[in-house]
Amino acid sequence: MKYLICFFTTLILFSCSIENKIEENLENLNLETYFPDNNTDNWDAISLNELNWNEAELQPLLNYLDEKNTKGFIILYDGRIVVENYFNNHTASTNWYWASAGKTLTATVAGIANDNNLISLDEKVSTYLNQNWTSIPIDKENLISCENLLNMTSGLDDSLGDSISADNLKYIADANNRWAYHNVYLKMQDVIASASKTTFKSYFENNLKNKIGMSGSWIKLNNLNIYWSTTRSMARFGLLIQNKGKWNDTQIVSEDFIRKATSTSQNINKSYGYLWWLNGKTSYQLPQSQFQFSGSLIPNAPNDLFCALGKNDQKIYIIPSKKLVIVRMGASADASNFALSNFDNNLWERINALIN
Repeated sequence: MKYLICFFTTLILFSCSIENKIEENLENLNLETYFPDNNTDNWDAISLNELNWNEAELQPLLNYLDEKNTKGFIILYDGRIVVENYFNNHTASTNWYWASAGKTLTATVAGIANDNNLISLDEKVSTYLNQNWTSIPIDKENLISCENLLNMTSGLDDSLGDSISADNLKYIADANNRWAYHNVYLKMQDVIASASKTTFKSYFENNLKNKIGMSGSWIKLNNLNIYWSTTRSMARFGLLIQNKGKWNDTQIVSEDFIRKATSTSQNINKSYGYLWWLNGKTSYQLPQSQFQFSGSLIPNAPNDLFCALGKNDQKIYIIPSKKLVIVRMGASADASNFALSNFDNNLWERINALIN
């Protein structure tokens, strides 16, 4: 028995030593957050070896991504590229749609406008769009604030399709009393355009896109306004948010806004911020449903993860505790979906095998 105790004690000490060594190696890298230049395609990289990641698990991850209709995939560690792969005839210069992952661009631009005192998130939407921007009674319309557009608690009927014309925006509950995934968030783009006396596209480009070297453009599709860009541009945006709204030495959007945007924003859907999805909460609600699911959004992922999720598995995962930004673009991994899918949890099982 004495020898067994000694053996297990030695084993535990050895395991702790290995774990401490890994942490020490990461600290000894002594890296400042890296930002790619705004005017070139150059981007610094860091190897799996330097990070003490499990290199044997990289190819299984890439095989899985390929099988699941992925087009572009990037992992950044503190801004540096660790993994970058393209599949299915996609390239680093090919644009792809963000779908609803692009909602977070609108949220961020709203944050910039709020920081600049151009708008107030507490103000009612009709201050900027005038009355009757919906077809509901004025006293009910005046309850809807800009913040309600960002956290999906407008109280407008989400069952009537994507049109956000006034006659399609109908009452179902008072603002702040019901969470529902609704295309009415796009009215936030109109609010910004009205307040800035320019177009949303112009305000976005001057205050966000050009300042962090993104490519891409907004393309209207029926009642939607969809952003298309390269995978690297999506990663640039993720890096900005991971760095709390700061790009190099410039604060693009305030840290306070990023904190609010990536925290529970209302008391109905705990896993939703300002158009960002949040992991590690006790329950969540999904698009086109009023059902409350128990547990974390992506059980296999770190609790502090927050993410932009778009139709057919467009993903930006941000994990502050691990200094990671992970981007996936492509067709749907399995069945068509609006945001979360089984792919998220299955993908994180394979990412964990690589990074842990």
